[in-house]
Amino acid sequence: MSKLEKLKIEPQEGPNAKQAIVVPFNPNKFTITKGNNWHAPTSAAGDQTNAKHNAPPLTFGGGQSRTLSFDLLFDTTEQMTGQSHVDVRSLIKPIVNLGRIIRDLVPPRPPYCIISWGTYSKPGSDFPFTGVLSQLNESFTLFASDGTPLRVNLTLSFTEWLDPQNDKLLTDPDFTTRLYKRGDSLSSIAAEVYSDSSQWRVIAEANAIDDPRSIPIGLRLNIPKLH
Repeated sequence: MSKLEKLKIEPQEGPNAKQAIVVPFNPNKFTITKGNNWHAPTSAAGDQTNAKHNAPPLTFGGGQSRTLSFDLLFDTTEQMTGQSHVDVRSLIKPIVNLGRIIRDLVPPRPPYCIISWGTYSKPGSDFPFTGVLSQLNESFTLFASDGTPLRVNLTLSFTEWLDPQNDKLLTDPDFTTRLYKRGDSLSSIAAEVYSDSSQWRVIAEANAIDDPRSIPIGLRLNIPKLH
């Protein structure tokens, strides 16, 4: 029988970076939401309709971030010993902290996280999902006689956090990068990718390189397309 994989939430920044939060119970479902901005033209009179058209032509205004939403259950009733109760809020504190500002970040903000479910990513999988906690609802449903909360349902929403460089690589197949290796030069790279060694200046300008003779080994270079 295979091991049951638990959903994990791992902050990537701050004092708790790389410390995975493993949920006690996997969610019953998760929802991915994705929106796009489309705009109808507006005339000087503010009218978006035309008597000759069934609908106005639309202009694409850019994509919105994906949102991952799911519910989690936390319960401490099985941890009760005699009259001692475990406050369920102590279990969800690491998740609550994902929405708190980290002052050491520039600019100060909550951390971005990686949400994973399973040990590897299948093609087309929604996990791992990189995002920031954008909404958290806590619904306490069971209490001890002294009022201590024992059970809570959390509803979480994470808004996708995209690295601009990686996003450009995914959306622009003509934009590539290359690791600078020992023995490389900007001229040799330009000769390889452009078939013209004299185009080394294009690479230098794209990477803000002032001295092409002092490029550190391992630097990832942006290789723009020629216009």
